[in-house]
Amino acid sequence: MAEAHQAVAFQFTITPEGIDLQLSHQALRQVYLSGLRSWKKRVTRLKNNVITGVYPASPSSWLFVVIAILATMYTRSDPSMGLIAKIQEHLPVRCQPYYICRTVVSAVLFSTLLWLLLIFTMRLCLKQLLSYHGWMYEQHGKVSNTTKIWAAMVRIFSGRQPLLYSYQGSLPNLPVPAVKDTVKRYLESARLLMSDSEYERMTTLAKEFESSLGNRLQWYLKLKAMWASNYVSDWWEEYVYLRGRGPLMVNSNYYGMDFLYVTPTPIQAARAGNTLHACLLYRRKLNREEIKPVTVLNVPLCAAQCERIFNTTRIPGEETDSLIHWQDSEYVAVFHRGRYFRLWLYHAGRMLSPREIEHQIQHILDDPSPPVTVEAKLAALTAGDRVPWAQARKEFFSSGVNKRSLDCIEKAAFFVALDDDEQGMMGDDPAGNLDRYAKSLLHGKCYDRWFDKSFTVVLYKNGKNGLNAEHSWADAPIMAHVWEYVMTTDCFQLGYTEEGHCKGDVASSLPPPTRLTWDIPAECQERIERSLAVAQTLADDVDFHVLPIQDFGKGAIKKCKISPDAFIQIALQLAYYRNRGSFTLTYEASMTRLFREGRTETVRSCTSESCTFVRALEGGESKEVCRHLFRTAAEKHQHLYRMAMTGEGIDRHLFCLYIVSKYLGEESPFLKEVLSETWRLSTSQTPLQQVELFDFVNHPDYTTCGGGFGPVADDGYGVSYIIIGENMINLHISCKHSCPQTDSHKFGADIKKALMDLLELMSPEKPDPSKAEQNHSKNSKKDL
Repeated sequence: MAEAHQAVAFQFTITPEGIDLQLSHQALRQVYLSGLRSWKKRVTRLKNNVITGVYPASPSSWLFVVIAILATMYTRSDPSMGLIAKIQEHLPVRCQPYYICRTVVSAVLFSTLLWLLLIFTMRLCLKQLLSYHGWMYEQHGKVSNTTKIWAAMVRIFSGRQPLLYSYQGSLPNLPVPAVKDTVKRYLESARLLMSDSEYERMTTLAKEFESSLGNRLQWYLKLKAMWASNYVSDWWEEYVYLRGRGPLMVNSNYYGMDFLYVTPTPIQAARAGNTLHACLLYRRKLNREEIKPVTVLNVPLCAAQCERIFNTTRIPGEETDSLIHWQDSEYVAVFHRGRYFRLWLYHAGRMLSPREIEHQIQHILDDPSPPVTVEAKLAALTAGDRVPWAQARKEFFSSGVNKRSLDCIEKAAFFVALDDDEQGMMGDDPAGNLDRYAKSLLHGKCYDRWFDKSFTVVLYKNGKNGLNAEHSWADAPIMAHVWEYVMTTDCFQLGYTEEGHCKGDVASSLPPPTRLTWDIPAECQERIERSLAVAQTLADDVDFHVLPIQDFGKGAIKKCKISPDAFIQIALQLAYYRNRGSFTLTYEASMTRLFREGRTETVRSCTSESCTFVRALEGGESKEVCRHLFRTAAEKHQHLYRMAMTGEGIDRHLFCLYIVSKYLGEESPFLKEVLSETWRLSTSQTPLQQVELFDFVNHPDYTTCGGGFGPVADDGYGVSYIIIGENMINLHISCKHSCPQTDSHKFGADIKKALMDLLELMSPEKPDPSKAEQNHSKNSKKDL
């Protein structure tokens, strides 16, 4: 109980002589330092709010305007055209001795109003400039004069040294497309997947919707767009994520991997020390808004999703879940061998060093105490269906020791899982072990990840790490940005000693981690077992394959003068056609973060142009014909991607129209059929955002493997891919064993062959697959 005594700041005893008060100066000092850190954060947050609030101007520009106005008045000129005199008349002090003071105050007030007006004007101009998207449709290497002038104006109005959230007030709102345009684009995308009779029936339903109910629903949607920052995002978060009643594990959560060929240290506690410390460094930069805003060709993207990276938990409900975010948390919750611990990451008002965190993690690893009954499988409640978890939470975790321990987990900065398994691309079967590594990150043992936390850092016995992230609070690129920073900071900045330990010293006064306690009744144990059975069935059904492709990547594709994303998407269409003998509705995630609070839009990448190309290639048409059709399909894909990014997509608009119809109690056969379509091929590219942090020339082995997600449809595939440098593409392919028509390994082979066939078609130089395999085997041995 030593740690319990350390947490008590004072004790008192009642005696016949009175009250004997005993103060713990060490505990009081810890309270003082913790409070001091908290107030420093508040001051920093206030300062950043001021700087962001006046952007693209700066607080110092106010002083410049005041001095300029006073200097002009000193020359007996009136730049306010009588407004300063009007302000002076309404000041309460009218005595003659205070005339000069009143004049200065009036001038300062006028200067402040003028400064605020200039800020409003600059922000409005910047917002109008950022609403221009013609630059996206420019041909590569051919920039129009309009776009050049626009780019110069954006630089002028963007100010200097923006903070992370500086552009938020200047980002345009997501526009609402016209109903007729959305319907037209939908029918075009659906034509190739329907028979003539089906298409005729759908066209009739679409025309009826467009001429009647559609206009009424559109009116409500436009009203919302005028009132809200984004007419899609809040409904998307609620109805697609928070109202889902199925398991988060596999169905919603996704994962991110460690370096593919390198493990910086084989010591689990040391890797945890650097990883957790790097997470804290990122959070400190986030709180100070020192992270540089993400831009696309100097056009800023919305950073609203970054606000809930840390200190966030999804709370289950019987009808809908909710997301809770706390301003700060000074500890993490740690799971190891069925036990839960609270690990404080700050001491004496400072952040723990990597070596100190390693010491604390080692203390948990060495703790011999066993878990209490069913404590080990408690997290299975977060892996199963949401309604049983919501009911169990309300019934068994709403008071007493269970509530205190659950609060500790939910209010933690993030969750940490210390696994006893060894994972990675290693051993006699590196490819198979890589697949098992992916499955471990996606679902683990179904009870060793807290799937409700914003993210869980997983650390394996051999030093490998990874993460599992909840999806509702943000999309994968946000978490990928964090993980890129954490991985590179771990290896290239913090580093390790020759023995593999973290650098630095350990303070002798660190309190040990605190074991969380539970009182779980038999009825709750039964519910845990039922949730675990549901989760285990789902996890066992997942078929996963990770496919690194070397010596073929962006560099070879760019020589073909084709967009890398379009190249891969058309290869996926070719592979699926060879795999299943048909085409299918295909989902590709695109971002809408050019707009305020934007999230994603769907690119329907199975187009009539891509299908025509695939049929021609498989039908034995000449190379010249196939090349022409391929370029046409790639241009079409790029056009669809640009439209999705600029708010002219199909599916989010139709989704919101459907939500409005439900609120109004109206039934639309057209919308019902559209939203019931199955995405049998769901794809997503994870972009490498901070290329400057990696050095693929001098450190080619430090290659991130990206991440993946589970299959969306029971009879379909999920494909995530990341383009690494110039010569590598990593694919993560998922499907279900229960579907006899799907096989992740076979589909992976089909994708690889399709990529090589397209490269051979478009490039005069034929790639050498044997060379790629040799390098692949060579690099995989480095992790043994």
